[in-house]
Amino acid sequence: MNGHMNGHTNGTKLANGALSPYDDQHAVNEIRKFVIDICRQNGGGHGGSAIGMAPLAVALWRHTMRYNPSNPNWFDRDRFVLSNGHAAMLLYAMLHITGYKDMTVNEIKMYADAKAVDKTTGKWKSTICHGHPEREVPGVEVTTGPLGQGIANAVGLAIASKHYAATFNKEDHQLVASRIYCTTGDGCIQEGVALEAMAIAGRLGLSNLTLCYDNNDVTCDGPLNWIVKEDTNAKVRSMGWHVIDVFDGDTSVENIIAALEAAKLEKDRPTFINIRTTIGYGTTTAGTFKSHHGTYSDDDAAKHLAPGVTSTHQLSQNALEYFRSTVEEGKKLEDNWNLKLEKYSIAYPKEAKLFKERMEGKIDFESTLTSLNIPSELQPTRQFNGTVFNELISMVPNIIAGGADLWNSNQMGDQSTRIFDSLHPEGRVIRYGIREHAMASISNGLAAYSPGGLLPITATFFMFYLYAAPGVRMGALSNLQVIHVATHDSIGEGQNGQTHQPVELDSLYRAMPTLLYIRPADAEEVLGAWLTALGAKETPSIISLARDPAVTAIPKTRRLQVQRGGYVILEKENATVTLISCGSELQFAYLAAQRLDSEGIPTRVVSMPCVKLFERQPEEYQDLVMSNSPHIISVEAYVASMWARFCTASIAMDSFGYSGLGRENFARFGIDDDGIVSKVKRHIRETHGKKRRHWTLLK
Repeated sequence: MNGHMNGHTNGTKLANGALSPYDDQHAVNEIRKFVIDICRQNGGGHGGSAIGMAPLAVALWRHTMRYNPSNPNWFDRDRFVLSNGHAAMLLYAMLHITGYKDMTVNEIKMYADAKAVDKTTGKWKSTICHGHPEREVPGVEVTTGPLGQGIANAVGLAIASKHYAATFNKEDHQLVASRIYCTTGDGCIQEGVALEAMAIAGRLGLSNLTLCYDNNDVTCDGPLNWIVKEDTNAKVRSMGWHVIDVFDGDTSVENIIAALEAAKLEKDRPTFINIRTTIGYGTTTAGTFKSHHGTYSDDDAAKHLAPGVTSTHQLSQNALEYFRSTVEEGKKLEDNWNLKLEKYSIAYPKEAKLFKERMEGKIDFESTLTSLNIPSELQPTRQFNGTVFNELISMVPNIIAGGADLWNSNQMGDQSTRIFDSLHPEGRVIRYGIREHAMASISNGLAAYSPGGLLPITATFFMFYLYAAPGVRMGALSNLQVIHVATHDSIGEGQNGQTHQPVELDSLYRAMPTLLYIRPADAEEVLGAWLTALGAKETPSIISLARDPAVTAIPKTRRLQVQRGGYVILEKENATVTLISCGSELQFAYLAAQRLDSEGIPTRVVSMPCVKLFERQPEEYQDLVMSNSPHIISVEAYVASMWARFCTASIAMDSFGYSGLGRENFARFGIDDDGIVSKVKRHIRETHGKKRRHWTLLK
C-alpha cells in the first residue's frame, strides 16, 4: 500500500533481509489462477473481467489503498466499489489474499454453488460470496450488480468524505483523508445512472474519486464496437473529469500505480483512468464475449500455476507473504489515526464530541418532532412537510439533502446558505439537477459511508420516483436509511394531468421488501411519518405528500400512531361499514362516514398511512383495528392492487387520471365524499342477502 504503507517494490523482503524474486507479475498470475479455480469449481462464473483486472487489483490492494483487514469498518479507510459487480470473484479473491478473516477458502468455494439443503444439518447452505457483492460482507462497501449503480454509489461516498473533511478537518489536524476507488466495465458507463452521477461528480469537483475503467472492448453479446462509437475519453472530459490512459493494463502494474498516484495529485477534478485490458487474458477464450461468463480449461489453469502449488484454490507462500503484510500495516494505519483523533479531541473537544457522535450514528430528532405544533389553518401535507424539514435540517447536523430540480415545488425551503459544491463542501444540500436515478443511488452511497453519520434525504414529485426506482430498490435491498420526500402524489395533483398523476406507483413501493411507504393524511401524521422514517435505521422510507389543499380537518389523527401503520380515527359500535384510507382521501372518507351514519349506516374510519407497518403488528391489534364490519372498504385514488388483503371492496382508480383541479378530479372519479357515499350505499343494496365470494372494485 502506498503513501502510509508499502511503496512499489520488485520483490518481497525475506527474514534474512534478502529480496525474493516474487514481484507484482507473480502476484498477478496467482490471482488469475485463483479466479480460474473459482470459475471451475461450480462450472461457471463471471471470470473474464476478474482475470483481466488482476494487475489493477495488485496496484490497488498492494500499493495504493489505505485499509485495515483486521477492522473493515475503520472510519478513515479508503473505500473500494466494484461497480462492475459481476466481477465479484476478484473482490472476494483480494479480500481473502489480503487477510480479511471472514473471506475463507471455504466461503469462496460456495461461489456459484446451488446452496441446496445440507443433508447433514438439514439447513439451507449459505455464503457471503454472493453472485454480486453485498454490503453486509466485511470489506464490501456497497451492494452492486445492476450496472452503473456502483458508480453512483461511489459518487455518494466521495461526497460524504469531502463533507466530513470540510466539516471536521483543521489546518493542523487532518482527520478525514479517505479516497474512493471504483472500477467499471463497458456496461456501467453506458447506463444512464452512471452518466448522471459522473456529470454530478464533475460539477462538484470530487477530486477524491478515482474511477478505473476496465476497457476490454467486449460486452455480454459481443464486441463493443457493435454498440458504441463515441470517444469515451472526450465525453468524460466534457463532464469535468481528469482523464489518464493506461495502454498496457494486461501486464503493467507499475503503469497503473503511476496513474493512481497521478490521480491523488489532482485537486479540482475526479479522475477517470482508462485501462486497456483483455477479458480472460491468457485463456483460450481471451478477448471474446465467451470469456464474460463460463468456465476455463485445464490448460488455462496450468498456464498461471505457481511453483510449489499442487492443488486448486491454493496460493503460494510467497503470495501470502506479499499481501498479508497489509494486515499489520493496516493496524498501524488505524492506530496512528486513533492517535490523531486523541490529539484532535484535546485541541478541539466540541468538534471531537460531534465527530464521535457521527461515527456512532447518533441522531437526535425526537425532541424536535414531538415538540412541533400543527398549524391552526388547513395546509396541504406538502406545505407542512416543508416546515418540518426546515426544523430538522436546522437541528440535526447529520441530514444531507438534495432535490431533482423541483425543490421549490416540493416546498423544501430556501437552503441557499447550505449548498454543497466544490467551494462549500461543508454544505448539506445538493443540487442534483434533473437526475432522479442518480439522486437516489448517490444517496445510497452517502448512507453507506458511515451508517447514521449522514442521513440522506431526497425530494421530487412522486411520479418521478419511477425514474429513481432502481436506486430506491438497491437502498431497500441494502438496508440503507434514506428518506425520499415524494410530493404531488395523487390525481389531486392538478392541471399537470395524468402524466404526473401516479395512480399505480404506490403498488411498486408498497410491494418492495423492507421499504416503508408512508402516506400521511394531515399535519399531525406528517410528524408521525418523520418520526417513523427517522427511527427506521436500516431501511429507506418514502414520505408521500399531497399538493392539493385540504378540504376539512380530520379529528383524532395521532403522530405516534403512524408507527403502528394503521389505527382507528372514528369508532362506531356495531358498524356496518369500515372505511380504510390514507393521504388526501382520508378526509373524504371521514366526511362520507359522517353522512352514512346520519343515513342509518354506522360507519367506522381507519387511517392506514403505512400498510407494511400495520402488517407487522400483532394479529390481535390488526383484528381490533379492522373490526367485524360486514363491509370493509378501502378508499384511495390509486389502483387497488393490495387492498384485497384486508378489504371486501375498494373505491379506487382503474384508469389513469385527468387534467383537472384537485377536488374536481376526486369528484370526476367518484373518490370524494359524494362518490364514496353513493358507491357504498349501492354496494350494500346490491350485496344484501348475498354470500360474498371475493373482493370487489366499486364503480
